[in-house]
Amino acid sequence: MNRLNEKYLKEVSPSLMKKFDYKSVMEVPKVEKIVINIGLGEAVANPKVMEDAVAELTQITGQKPVVTKAKKSIANYKLRAGMPIGCKVTLRGEKMYDFLYKLVNLSLPRVRDFRGVSNSAFDGRGNYTLGIKEQIIFPEINYDKVSKLRGMDIIIVTTANTNDEAKALLEELGMPFRKQGGQN
Repeated sequence: MNRLNEKYLKEVSPSLMKKFDYKSVMEVPKVEKIVINIGLGEAVANPKVMEDAVAELTQITGQKPVVTKAKKSIANYKLRAGMPIGCKVTLRGEKMYDFLYKLVNLSLPRVRDFRGVSNSAFDGRGNYTLGIKEQIIFPEINYDKVSKLRGMDIIIVTTANTNDEAKALLEELGMPFRKQGGQN
């Protein structure tokens, strides 16, 4: 069993039960899935960009991404419906906990001038979205082989009903939120 999953079961779950006064263990929020998405607008002009992004996302997550295609045609961007414009991976179970552990303990601390993740990126239903500017913060990516810096969105979907519950869950799992004080 993964370290983070073990921590959730032994420490986080009992702590949240006490904090939010849940009656049953089943009420305690948990991380349901993590979706990592890379939008590639430049793939319209250069299809090789897609191959690189898919390879990098596979390296980072250990799972093959799904190529996302355009739903509508937009003439200004020379985009036709059905053209590949991104890729995404949905992680659940062991791989999800592995990725979350790696994100919190290895990747985020490698971000330049890192002061913590935003406190306001919750959607109101207990899900958290995190934008990363460059893929080189992940230890699997070899800096010399990177053709172009790409950003990605990481969406952490939880079973929490409110932002407070989701924030408490992610804090307990080690997510480094920005300290309240200065600007946010």
